[in-house]
Amino acid sequence: MEVSQVRPGEDAESAVKWYNQPMRQAFIVLALASLAWGADSRPKVRAVTAFINIDPKTYAAEYQDTMKFLETAREAYRSAGFEVETVRIVTQPYTRYTSGMKRDDALTFLSKLDDLGAKLKFSPNIGTAMLGDGDDVSSLDMLAQALATTKLNASLVVAGEDGVHWRAIREAAKLIKNIAQRSPHGSGNFNFAVTAMVKPYGPFYPGAYHLSAGRTFAVGLEGAGVVADVFAQYHDPREAEKQLSAALAKHMREAEAVATKIASSSGWTYAGIDPTPAPLGDVSIGRAIELFTGGPFGTSGTMTAAGIITRAVQSVPVKRIGYSGLMVPVMEDNVLAKRWAEGAYNMDSLLAYSAVCAGGLDTVPLPGDVSEERIARILGDVATLAYKWNKPLAARLLPVPGGKPGDRTAFDDPRMANTVIQALK
Repeated sequence: MEVSQVRPGEDAESAVKWYNQPMRQAFIVLALASLAWGADSRPKVRAVTAFINIDPKTYAAEYQDTMKFLETAREAYRSAGFEVETVRIVTQPYTRYTSGMKRDDALTFLSKLDDLGAKLKFSPNIGTAMLGDGDDVSSLDMLAQALATTKLNASLVVAGEDGVHWRAIREAAKLIKNIAQRSPHGSGNFNFAVTAMVKPYGPFYPGAYHLSAGRTFAVGLEGAGVVADVFAQYHDPREAEKQLSAALAKHMREAEAVATKIASSSGWTYAGIDPTPAPLGDVSIGRAIELFTGGPFGTSGTMTAAGIITRAVQSVPVKRIGYSGLMVPVMEDNVLAKRWAEGAYNMDSLLAYSAVCAGGLDTVPLPGDVSEERIARILGDVATLAYKWNKPLAARLLPVPGGKPGDRTAFDDPRMANTVIQALK
């Protein structure tokens, strides 16, 4: 049994009481023992992400050439002792190569990109739909259809150096509702991110994008287990931060050494590594934070842990890119999904933690009847916070058609841990 798990039949209040009992110490000892074997093991490489420019006439050959590079990169990481979970390919913004196409022709072309991803075994991303607040929005309905019916990833920028993009926020809210209504259980929004102050060439999806230079790659690691290893052993904030900085630096330097070797031998440009300790399933950042605080995620000390993680990440001596902070994806992390169902934290909590880290509102389930106006207000909060503190934040909001507060989500996706829809204030 994991120290972070609630026993069957318990509610959140009972769980908190259990954490405060002497028995908690025994469970922490067991957790330490279970983590000890992996204290020096390498985290997985979550993604090697390639950024390319495609032409509708030659795209198949361009993807095939990119996959040859990615397979070489995958093998280089394997030889260095890293398991590579996914390889990914991001194009320039899709509007640049679908411009001039009729709607049906553009949808057909995007569907071909999706099919090619399945055939060649990479995760496809078609870039950002809007970069500036005055960008053309005529393609957004088509994008909603594409995201609802394929595995393509895409994003939309709502804040940059020029400020908050209020028109883009309204368009993004409309797009999120549109995608939800067209896809099973609203699942198409899992592959769509609204981003604020996020720079190009970050490796993590779905907010990855670039604007011009092709033949570039970036790397992201699944490092939440590294945080858990450290937090299981160190609970003094200063010592925990010191040890976490050292542990992350060790793994990131090793990963970057492989990347620079790949770049020197391939002719591809290495953009950087995102040291954010990404979670997935049982590789849980929620569990890691609970090992530090001794209480459920969302209780006192969670903000402190978020700050420690972010400072440690930003101390890593590598070429950093992307979020370089803390990911708190509600439905990609088994412990976070459980705590969300218990009501241990909410969107306000996540925004508060985002003030000291790079996060946002990631994979947050919403009632199906949430209005465009309400979604826009939520996105406005994310954009305002990101712009105020010049930090990269993102939002993946998941309205569940027909879903009501108290209902359990039913997403059919192995990456998702289903949870309970909470009422909006």
